[in-house]
Amino acid sequence: MTPPALVLASLLIPALGTVFVLLLRKNPNAREAASLVTAGVLFGTVLRVYRAVMAGDRPAIVLAEPIPGIPIELEAEPLGVLFALIASFLWIVTTLYAIGYMRGHHEENQTRFYTFFAFAIASVMGVAFAGNLFTLFIFYEVLSLSTFPLVTHAGTEAAKRAGRIYLGVLFSTSIVFQLLAIIWTYAIAGTLDFTSGGILSGRAAAGVVPILLGLFVFGVGKAAVMPFHRWLPAAMVAPTPVSALLHAVAVVKAGVFSILKITVYIFGIDFLTQVGASVWLMWVAAATIILGSLVAFTKDNLKARLAYSTVSQLSYIVLGAMLANASGIIGGGMHIAMHAFGKITLFFCAGAIMVVAHKTEISQLKGLGRTMPVTFFAFFIGTLSIVGLPPAGGSWSKWFLGMGALEAGQVGLVAVLMLSSLLSLAYLMEIPLKGFFYAPDEAPHHEGVHEAPTPSLIAIVATAVACLILFVFPEPFYELMTLVVTP
Repeated sequence: MTPPALVLASLLIPALGTVFVLLLRKNPNAREAASLVTAGVLFGTVLRVYRAVMAGDRPAIVLAEPIPGIPIELEAEPLGVLFALIASFLWIVTTLYAIGYMRGHHEENQTRFYTFFAFAIASVMGVAFAGNLFTLFIFYEVLSLSTFPLVTHAGTEAAKRAGRIYLGVLFSTSIVFQLLAIIWTYAIAGTLDFTSGGILSGRAAAGVVPILLGLFVFGVGKAAVMPFHRWLPAAMVAPTPVSALLHAVAVVKAGVFSILKITVYIFGIDFLTQVGASVWLMWVAAATIILGSLVAFTKDNLKARLAYSTVSQLSYIVLGAMLANASGIIGGGMHIAMHAFGKITLFFCAGAIMVVAHKTEISQLKGLGRTMPVTFFAFFIGTLSIVGLPPAGGSWSKWFLGMGALEAGQVGLVAVLMLSSLLSLAYLMEIPLKGFFYAPDEAPHHEGVHEAPTPSLIAIVATAVACLILFVFPEPFYELMTLVVTP
């Protein structure tokens, strides 16, 4: 299969997976096996695209041209391959986790869950391999629609309300801000193609660039930059595998990936540095980082605390983009990967605690680590990665972001990064500390509580181990990001 065909296959494989899930809906074992096999085939396909890109190829394929001169086009470039690798691998792990979770929690409408999960991953592949802003916008919107049934999966009034907030915020920001920015960009540059070095240098007036960049940053609502973050904690009513999808695999990562890609390939980091257009947005991101951490402190509900942690951590990537230098871009791209593995581990652990121990509040976790040691130790490893401490992979992305802030002459932002890491350490480390070192409120030692169902436990261990492996072996993601900043 040629590299362009592999790029197209990356989109078609999860789409076809939805068909197999529906056809096998009466046989849960076969249905879930189909989900796992499809995820594995997709990851293998993306690996082949990765090898082609690392060899210097940039495979592309035009799907249609509904507007003359503005095609729907897929193209594999290093940043998109990084995102596709993360999403396709974590689809395997999340599906494995979901098998244990959905059965252990006796969830209804499981076929619908696996169907829309696969369709969402197809949308993610479209976002990852979008060859221009028009294609990115289309798949961005399809991703919002395909994840709506997952957010409202429970069918309760709370779930329906969360779904309304979810679509309301994401559609309003994308149509009011992002679409306007895309049209404005085309009016200035005469093209929407993602191009090495950007397309606006020499075409956009210096006074226009900060406004246009702001429209993109706030228009990509999935990045959850404050004040357009409310959809993210509201969506926590969804089952934990959906939360993992939202926070680590698909939705939020599609947001920050889009901002990073637009920064590099539409504006160009040299042009942004030259006109100083992104400085004000550095501090918007910094404010989101600190405020998200402070709000997380106030939440006793474990998933709510993790949600606001995500709001904070996403703006690390936005900050990396706005630093508009090589270290910042590398740090932002690597943080997409490092945060994905760390945060999915934390959500997996939260779901295991809820399914097995029926605990949702942090104040209820005292002593629970003594009967769920694997789960709580995995949470500890995920925490190290989120905070940015060795021996977890998150330490690398935080290092490059700090170097990027210094290179940009923004010492104040280094202080923001350090303060945020300390806050993250405090509000996340509380969970394993309560689990292992506090005396349980319930005697004797949460009787009857044990580890999560085996498929879920395997997924938890796999992502926790991955956090450690990425500290020792970060080269694949680092090398891809080096290609991004070296035209």
